[in-house]
Amino acid sequence: MTNYFDSPFKGKLLSEQVKNPNIKVGRYSYYSGYYHGHSFDDCARYLFPDRDDVDKLIIGSFCSIGSGASFIMAGNQGHRYDWASSFPFFYMQEEPAFSSALDAFQKAGNTVIGNDVWIGSEAMVMPGIKIGHGAVIGSRSLVTKDVGHCCKVSDEAAFCLIQRPYISKTLLTVRISPVGSP
Repeated sequence: MTNYFDSPFKGKLLSEQVKNPNIKVGRYSYYSGYYHGHSFDDCARYLFPDRDDVDKLIIGSFCSIGSGASFIMAGNQGHRYDWASSFPFFYMQEEPAFSSALDAFQKAGNTVIGNDVWIGSEAMVMPGIKIGHGAVIGSRSLVTKDVGHCCKVSDEAAFCLIQRPYISKTLLTVRISPVGSP
């Protein structure tokens, strides 16, 4: 299998590799996926490229995304834990027993990554999460709640370990996002 990346020390701009129309990227953000060998589109899980009625993945400018990071999309993917069964029967319409099943899909909302965000290798961001400008997401973190501006989160709990108020005030005052970025 040919690796999409030439070196572990050189990422590729998202603007050069994203093909899915439901992924919107700002300027100079990059993905460094050498150790996983695939382009960034494969990091957005369950995001249908052929539908425009689904949640979007919106990534700001100057973001750095490590190898194997994943963004879980498509809301609940048809699994309703508040129903009698969490099984997504609707997605098996070809089975006669499921032909009249209700669609259990629920949107989570767009997943939005601010500007100047660093997301470490194999971090996982759940559906509908908002990550503020200047945030740092540690490797293998599981992000299940929104992350504020300039917060550093780590581990499976992914709560704000360090707030960087001096950085936050400066960056947000000078508006780190260039013209035309999300």
